[in-house]
Amino acid sequence: MSTSRQPPSTFVLPYQAQWSDMDQNGHMRTTAYLAAAEDSRMQYFAAAGFSMREFTRLQIGPVVQTDELRYQAELRLLDEASLEIQLAGLSPDGARFGLRNIFTRADGRVACTVTTIGGWLDLKQRRLTCPPGNLLTLLTNLTRAG
Repeated sequence: MSTSRQPPSTFVLPYQAQWSDMDQNGHMRTTAYLAAAEDSRMQYFAAAGFSMREFTRLQIGPVVQTDELRYQAELRLLDEASLEIQLAGLSPDGARFGLRNIFTRADGRVACTVTTIGGWLDLKQRRLTCPPGNLLTLLTNLTRAG
């Protein structure tokens, strides 16, 4: 049984651009944004009691279908930022979801948004499935993307 805890509806993590995040122009790489977004989502789920161990026990896991990045301001080496997760959409049964990660620089400017469309994969049947109620509640309690 999940030890689900209810994190706040706003989930924000600190972020600092690292050497390995930089491209040849000294800007944060696309793949670095995607990796940070993926990691923050798993931290959000883990903070609410849905660790990798719990997903394995339930035989489900999040699967990404598409990612869309929108760049608005640069992040450079060692720049500090915050990384927020918001709900960008949810199917009526919860099997499909949209999550938005917002990278906000220390000066308050949004550097990038990553919008991810995904779903819950049944690891045995290899198809999308409805999440358990407490996981669905976790998603519906997230701040809604504007």
